[in-house]
Amino acid sequence: MMIRLVSAALVAGFLAAVVATGLQLALTSPLIIAAERYESGEATAPAALWMPRGASPASLLVPVHSGHDHGGKTDGVEGGEVAPAWQPGPGLPRMVFTALATLVGGVGYALLLGAALIACGREPSPETGLRFAIAGFLAVALAPSLGLPPELPGMEAAPLAERQFWWIMTAAATAMGLYLIAIRRSSIAIAGGIVLLVAPHLAGAPETSHTASALPPGYAAQFAARSLGIAFVFWAVIGLAFGWAWNSVGRKSPATSHA
Repeated sequence: MMIRLVSAALVAGFLAAVVATGLQLALTSPLIIAAERYESGEATAPAALWMPRGASPASLLVPVHSGHDHGGKTDGVEGGEVAPAWQPGPGLPRMVFTALATLVGGVGYALLLGAALIACGREPSPETGLRFAIAGFLAVALAPSLGLPPELPGMEAAPLAERQFWWIMTAAATAMGLYLIAIRRSSIAIAGGIVLLVAPHLAGAPETSHTASALPPGYAAQFAARSLGIAFVFWAVIGLAFGWAWNSVGRKSPATSHA
């Protein structure tokens, strides 16, 4: 069972990472590069929008911020200068690190999806995998984005620890709420599920100080929409591929046992 679960998760994670990385490079990477140029003051107009560099995987897997923490403190270095956070170089290195991060996230989410299917007593298939994957998208991507939409470099953000805590709380509450509503289905369970879905948003996401930014507002809207679209495709591929891979591994098992 464990070997079958891990094998299906590896296949699903790999296929989802291939699709998602391609979409990132085509859709969100140009916006990130353009935003970085505005943040550094190199651009005052959207001139370098289509530079071939990789996107931050945070916009796909955890759509809370673009990997730039504007709300936390950064340790200083000698001379009073601020030590910049490490990041891969432009071009191929950034693409490779983006693909690897997406692959790791894809395999991890596929393992969670498979474990959830088994724990809920559902036989993995492309159809059931897709249903659970949509629930995963709602819990991990859509629900947190209602309070903390995906952010581009140069946008103000709340402290990183506060954002991470609210994201974890929202994802866990949404997942449990969906479980109570879709799996348990009793009146009390449905009522409790609705409360869990709404509670994180009533508590409110960490607030951000709204200051003027040189980044055109349209970039932020496009980035949020594209990031959520990629996240949906990412989860859909995980669900479909996991169900297909699970059944493929299962068909090969009897032949191996008779050999």
